[in-house]
Amino acid sequence: MSDNRKYYYLKLKENYFDEDAIVLLESMQDGILYSNILLKLYLKSLKNGGKLQLDENIPYTAQMIATITRQQVGTVERALQIFMKLGLVEPLQNGALYMSNIELLIGQSSTEGERKRRARLALQEQKALPKAGADKCPPYQADICPPEIEIEKEIDIELEKEREGDIGHPAPAAYGRYHNVILSESELDGLKADLPDKWNYYIDRLSCHIASSGKRYRSHAATIYKWAQEDAAKKAPKKGIPDYSCKEGESL
Repeated sequence: MSDNRKYYYLKLKENYFDEDAIVLLESMQDGILYSNILLKLYLKSLKNGGKLQLDENIPYTAQMIATITRQQVGTVERALQIFMKLGLVEPLQNGALYMSNIELLIGQSSTEGERKRRARLALQEQKALPKAGADKCPPYQADICPPEIEIEKEIDIELEKEREGDIGHPAPAAYGRYHNVILSESELDGLKADLPDKWNYYIDRLSCHIASSGKRYRSHAATIYKWAQEDAAKKAPKKGIPDYSCKEGESL
């Protein structure tokens, strides 16, 4: 019987724990515990596109998060405050919490067989399985066939195309001085068209800001447009108030 359910899993790049925000988090008192809570929240948010909520109308509270992570409420409340300061979590208007950059960590497949196929392909590359193997998982490595968490290399073309949502579109690429500004091809083309003399300046500016502050943004393209609008508003001449005062001997 075929399995038509959709499976979600967390994609962690091999340098995930070397990112500034994670290094800072784990260097704190109870930081390893907070890091564990963060990974559990990422997993809980996968099926809701990064939002921490029980369903469409019920966001997770600190008490609920404490229950599902099996931690004390006080520990969870401190962890959430730290996550927000580091830009790892953002509050939404409906009271739910959004896991920042979750779109870079989500993988999904439509069948159990597809997930097993990918696991076998990974093993074949390591010469751990013969290419003419059966469809079933090898009995000595059954645990690797349905992984819920996959730690992958920096570039996985097939999964990156899934995240893009369209096999025919190229995956987003990293730009900027520190290669941490993520833009799709259409977003980059839009910036070049809308900011012909400034697009490269704003990409480098955002790259330096992310590297120095550790802050994360839901959309790098939207952040650049926001900064450009704010800069333009600062340069716009202010409308003065007409001077209706009269000098001595003059009349209105």
